[in-house]
Amino acid sequence: MSYSIKIKASAAKSLRKIPKLERIRIVEAVDRLAREPSAGGVLKGEFSGLRRLRVGRYRVVYEVSEGNLTVLVVRIGHRREVYR
Repeated sequence: MSYSIKIKASAAKSLRKIPKLERIRIVEAVDRLAREPSAGGVLKGEFSGLRRLRVGRYRVVYEVSEGNLTVLVVRIGHRREVYR
């Protein structure tokens, strides 16, 4: 069973600003989420209901919708900035 991947426009814009080698690693990690949507850890607090995936110094914050088999990437950014 494969999930479809959707990326918010703001996350795509952030991704374009990341250096090329890291960007490639992030895109590969996001592609893997289609097969393993529960790969990332669960977030708490104000980000409750979202998950995060570590890719080096960067984090991919995403939401899994089991009903329609979709992974929505909400934010992509450096680990010190992504949760602000």
